Amino acid sequence: MKKFESKKRHVLPGDFITTAPLRLQGNVVLEGKRVIATSIGLSDVSADSVRVIPLTGVYLPKIDDLVIGTIQYIFGNSWFADINSCYQGMLLGQDVFGRGSYPTTSEMKERLDNGDIIYAKIANSDRQREPLISIADQSLGKIDSGELVKISPTKIPRLIGKHGSMIQSIEASTNATITVGQNGLIVVSCDETNGLLKALAAIRMVDEQAHLVNLTDKVKKMLESDGV
Repeated sequence: MKKFESKKRHVLPGDFITTAPLRLQGNVVLEGKRVIATSIGLSDVSADSVRVIPLTGVYLPKIDDLVIGTIQYIFGNSWFADINSCYQGMLLGQDVFGRGSYPTTSEMKERLDNGDIIYAKIANSDRQREPLISIADQSLGKIDSGELVKISPTKIPRLIGKHGSMIQSIEASTNATITVGQNGLIVVSCDETNGLLKALAAIRMVDEQAHLVNLTDKVKKMLESDGV
């Protein structure tokens, strides 16, 4: 077994992370006094806890998650959206038209049609049925333009960075507007072609190299370069 004691390292299942008496948060087990990784990812040791941030995985909806979805079809008084999960997001007609409303299919299509992209919030999810999504908040709704990008949902925290530092750096360097879904879907909008390409390249870099400790410096260097 390899031994890792610094805060963040690339680990494999079976790798020893630490012996400190810490709270186990995820993807780790305790063998005696030894904390062992159970998945491929980044070890994350804090003052009172230890976990492994997985580098692969699927999105499982959680209440209050902000997600990006693509409308697939209308059934009854609801839209159903692909949210990059084993579940589809169900958006009720009354969420858009108001309570007590019974819109026709044609009226619903005028608001949201197949292929439209939305920014939504998981309103309810019990994993027994399709999760309810909502676009009622002012910051949510249809996204009219931009490039849709898909990355592993487990890489989203790395893309956002501490206190939003990574995503803010990418936006500031490219003049792009980046809408991030916790389900691994992202929409990038930019009036300048070079800015758009650089923003997309930065997102791909995070997706492919999230395991690197010096990723922030690599992204910054790429953004400051002349090429893409």
